[in-house]
Amino acid sequence: MRDSDINAIVRILKKELELGEMPVVSHLAEHQRDPFVIFISTLLSLRTKDEVTAEATERLFALAATPEEMLNIPREKIARTIFPVGFYRNKARTIQNACRELIDRFGSRVPDHLDDLLSIKGVGRKTANLVVTLAYGKDGICVDTHVHRISNRLGYVAAKTPDETEMALRAKLPRRHWIIYNTLLVAFGRKTCKPISPLCSSCPVRRFCDRVGVAKSR
Repeated sequence: MRDSDINAIVRILKKELELGEMPVVSHLAEHQRDPFVIFISTLLSLRTKDEVTAEATERLFALAATPEEMLNIPREKIARTIFPVGFYRNKARTIQNACRELIDRFGSRVPDHLDDLLSIKGVGRKTANLVVTLAYGKDGICVDTHVHRISNRLGYVAAKTPDETEMALRAKLPRRHWIIYNTLLVAFGRKTCKPISPLCSSCPVRRFCDRVGVAKSR
C-alpha cells in the first residue's frame, strides 16, 4: 500500500465502526473519562474477552471507586470479584500494587504521562497508551495484537514486535489518527481481519492491502 492510503483506510474503518461493536475500554471512555476506571478496566482487559471485562469492571467498581477503597478490600475478594478474567489472581495483586503506587507517588491520581504510567509495576505500553489516549485525550498509539498484525498485513509498516510497530507508527502515522487507530483496528480485527483466514472477500479496505503473510483467506 501507499503510505497516503492510510487516510482512506481510517475513513472507511470509521464508517465500519459505526455499524459494529466498540472495544469495551473505548466504550467506557465514550461514556465517562474517569482515568481510574479506564486504568483498572484496561488492566482487567488483558487476555480477556470484552464482555467478561465489562462485567468484572462493573462488579469491582461497585465495591470500590478509588485507590484507597481498592486497598481496603482483601486481595482474595478482588480476585473473586473479577473472576473469570484471565489471570485473575495475578491481576488482583497488580491492581492493589498499582493503587498503592498511585497513592504514594501520584497523590491518588492516575498520571497522564506515558513514562509515569510505565513506571508503575505491571503497566505495559498497551495499558499506558490506552490511558493516555482514552482517559486524557492525549496523543498516543496503543499497539495490541490486532494493531500489530493489521498494520503489518496492510504493508503500512514492517516490524517484528508490537513495540517496533508502535515506533514505526509514531514515525509515519498522521498524528490526527493516533487516538482512534487502536479502536478502529481492534474492531476491524475481530470482525474481518482475523489472525487466521481473514475475511478478505468482504474486506472494505482490500483494495489498499498488500496482504503480507496471508496464505489463506475467505
